[in-house]
Amino acid sequence: MNSAHTPMAESMQAVTHEVENQPQPLENYNPYLADVALQEAVQREGAAQSQVELTAFGQLTGSAEVIQWGFQANKVKPEFRSHDRYGRRVDQIEFHPAYHKLMETAIVNGIHSGPWTDQRPGKNLYRAALFYLQSQVEAGHGCPITMTFAAIPTIRKQPSLARIWEPLITSRSYDPRNVPAPEKSGVTIGMAMTEKQGGSDVRANSTRAYPIGQRGGGEIYELVGHKYFVSAPMCDAFLVLAQAEGGISCFLVPRWRPDGSKNPLQIQQLKNKMGNVSNASSETELRGAMGWLVGEEGRGVANILEMVALTRFDCMIGSSSGMRQAMSQILHHCSQRKAFGKLLTDQPLMQNVLADLAIESEASLALTMRMARALDNPQDEHEQLLARIGTAIGKYWICKRAPGHAYEAMECIGGSAVMEDSIMPRLYREAPVNAIWEGSGNVQCLDMLRAMSRTPGSLEALFAEIDEARGLNKTFDGFVHATKQQFADLTDVEFRARALVEQLALSLQASVLLRADNETVANGFCETRLQQGSHQMYGTIPRGVDCEAIIQRAKPQV
Repeated sequence: MNSAHTPMAESMQAVTHEVENQPQPLENYNPYLADVALQEAVQREGAAQSQVELTAFGQLTGSAEVIQWGFQANKVKPEFRSHDRYGRRVDQIEFHPAYHKLMETAIVNGIHSGPWTDQRPGKNLYRAALFYLQSQVEAGHGCPITMTFAAIPTIRKQPSLARIWEPLITSRSYDPRNVPAPEKSGVTIGMAMTEKQGGSDVRANSTRAYPIGQRGGGEIYELVGHKYFVSAPMCDAFLVLAQAEGGISCFLVPRWRPDGSKNPLQIQQLKNKMGNVSNASSETELRGAMGWLVGEEGRGVANILEMVALTRFDCMIGSSSGMRQAMSQILHHCSQRKAFGKLLTDQPLMQNVLADLAIESEASLALTMRMARALDNPQDEHEQLLARIGTAIGKYWICKRAPGHAYEAMECIGGSAVMEDSIMPRLYREAPVNAIWEGSGNVQCLDMLRAMSRTPGSLEALFAEIDEARGLNKTFDGFVHATKQQFADLTDVEFRARALVEQLALSLQASVLLRADNETVANGFCETRLQQGSHQMYGTIPRGVDCEAIIQRAKPQV
């Protein structure tokens, strides 16, 4: 008998198994129409008139083609070329074409600048919803989009610069060419703040600025120093903090000089990051780079604060977006995957985990969109004060919650979630970024304390907002009462700052959810997050919470 003879394999044509009990990829769906909580938030917070545009944008961002762009942009890392083949210094970053497609999509749709030119009501809310949808595709390219958006208030502090740069910044033309700004149809703006010796303590910066001629706003200075972390170094200009004679000051530093020569912002190397791969981040030397003073000498930190507030808000959007993408993936998977004879979504213990994660995701979105409404109403004192203190609180809490959420979501899927051809590893690696960038957790807590001491009425406005939900849930009422008591004695307030911020964040999230008229989600949040000793781990929802209803609400309808 021929030992090589395999009659069974031959009869089956070497087919050993059929692929079954595996979901289809989540693609060619509309993540806006599939997200009930987002639609309700857009309606509730003041952008109902944008439903048609958001529906169309959702159709785009849920397409298989655009989803693939996200994978492609992260598969091939940006590459740095210091010189061209002739030996000329070029400081050029080369990206995968998919990165440019994502950038173009964001800019054409105004995510980089819409609120500065759009006069519609709810313009910041509309932009936040667009960014929320786009970030679910890919997070890294959001960095230059955010910085460009946030740069406008700072540049406007120097009208002579705003007249030149603002039309290029707000243009909806994406022009990635490495040429002087006057030759381009649109530009992007970056930030160069961080130095090795100071990190978040920008007042410790050692980069120096020397006036070439006259001193003062709009005048040209020469900058000499080193920046340890410059994200998106292919931006056309950067807002840079440097020490001038009058103290730390803010400068607009373009990549090219007015005469068409290259401004000596010289990239040393690209950062080798664990995540945020599509976005280039660099160490950069300023070797006599020309920069234009924004505002007065010594007012650099003050002039940059509004920009930082907006980038922190975008961190809230980014983390909320990552949670939503994770929810879409796991609910799509678990509603098609069986184990032990039942769909995962029909198993009580998995229901507990899925519902808990869904509550976290919706609470993050709800708080983010409430802050968007505050940004849309800067003339209202309450809204202005709420935005000042609420952004620091929201940035701390939402961005802190994202990594744990991403990990637990991966576990819901199992082994296939750690495969690099899945989006889940990318979501996991991206999750810590927003908690660190634009000020780490401790920085946000200190900023909350700074708001309390330097912006009178901010804490009172926050509690007034929270109290709008009094009487709607007994657990909530008791938690808020206990939280207020923590502020009666401010002894050791800095030491206790994290605990205070967490209590405020939970109180604010609960208040927004209770007023959003979804009793199931709101009461589920209160019972799982506001009870003493609750929520040590996802999947610990107590009896009485309608997990099935929460899951059905969060499930993407494909």
